[in-house]
Amino acid sequence: MITRVALVVVFALSGVLAPVAHAQDVLIPMDERQTNHLKAYGAAFWALTENQEADWLLNYRGGAFLLTATPELEEELRLRNVAYERLSASASASLVDQVESDGNNQAAVRLETAPEIAVYAPDQTVPWDDAVLLALTYAEVPYDMIYDREVLDGALDDYDWLHLHHEDFTGQLGKFLRYRNTSWYMEKQQQAEELAREYGFRKISGLKLEVAQTIRRYVQDGGFLFSMCLGTETLDLALAAHDTDIVPQEYDNDPVDPNAREQLDYAPTFAFRDFQPDLNPQSTDHSTIDAGPPPASMRDPSLDYFTLFDFSAQWDPVPTMLTQNHVATVKGFVGQTTAFNADVIKEGVVRLAEMPARNEVKYVHGTVGSGTFTFFAGHDPEDYQHFVGDPPTDLDLHPNSPGYRLILNNILFPAAKPERQQT
Repeated sequence: MITRVALVVVFALSGVLAPVAHAQDVLIPMDERQTNHLKAYGAAFWALTENQEADWLLNYRGGAFLLTATPELEEELRLRNVAYERLSASASASLVDQVESDGNNQAAVRLETAPEIAVYAPDQTVPWDDAVLLALTYAEVPYDMIYDREVLDGALDDYDWLHLHHEDFTGQLGKFLRYRNTSWYMEKQQQAEELAREYGFRKISGLKLEVAQTIRRYVQDGGFLFSMCLGTETLDLALAAHDTDIVPQEYDNDPVDPNAREQLDYAPTFAFRDFQPDLNPQSTDHSTIDAGPPPASMRDPSLDYFTLFDFSAQWDPVPTMLTQNHVATVKGFVGQTTAFNADVIKEGVVRLAEMPARNEVKYVHGTVGSGTFTFFAGHDPEDYQHFVGDPPTDLDLHPNSPGYRLILNNILFPAAKPERQQT
């Protein structure tokens, strides 16, 4: 397992590593010439699991990877249909000089050790898919699935990187009241209620709050957290409501605290403050964190997009890593949490991508204690409006997806190692 560090601080103090030119190297381009961007991440991850190091060339050809050429690596690249180029020692040295030159908004970051990955998701079959699970599976990146029991029993200590499945940490089961008579909803509710009682909680909301607080401690102690869609919003909502009841009676058989809004505490939240819960049990909205779907006049995939911010690769390597792409503008997509209301984002949280036509942010990053979190709004980058029961996205049809690239940037981010570790 890698030693977790607050990379924002460490990079600022120690800089990035200059890569070493090998006798023969392999360059994996990540620009328009790449045949399969998503599997390229998996190939780089595979190399790390084989005790090879890789250099991530930020802002060079879409965030290319430079690795030592071996027959095994080249065989993996061919099997995965990943485009690559062989480089001689002199060509590799020249490329390194170019990337590291002063005044050039590029940098080389050393990737040394593959992070141990956990995906927080139920083993129950639910009628929706999860984009991160799809991305990891397609890219052939190994991961373990854990859920509430494992989190409460201390399993997070075994992992460097945690992804939160499409999850409702408030105990309202997604506010899917309309589905309460379906088999999957009843199974989910029964399992959650039984586990809550087993761990000594009277309601699901108590169980989920304990899980949310455990995840926060994991990040504070140095963990890397990534979440999408509803998990981003309800995690902070549950943490803010730790001393009050925001769950309508329809979900837990007792009423909302009459002073719930006034009793919210934003101090322990990750990314958001000054938001308010939606207390209407019939609404699938959870809070004012979510800016909601675009207005009807713009609810068209051809009109909806978001723009990635441009960061200094040498001075801001962390947000630069998280935004590596072959395009600067990415098509939008909705979800239960579609975009973040810019007015409720905490000071100090880095905005990685915005919706330029509205006061909305799509992608954010920040630190809590020694760890980091990255929140990406929306459900599926290649399914504009994914409905309950829709089939999962076939990533064979989207091997160069810019939106899925943003997800996979996050699995390599924890592998970046500064020259000197700080504890």
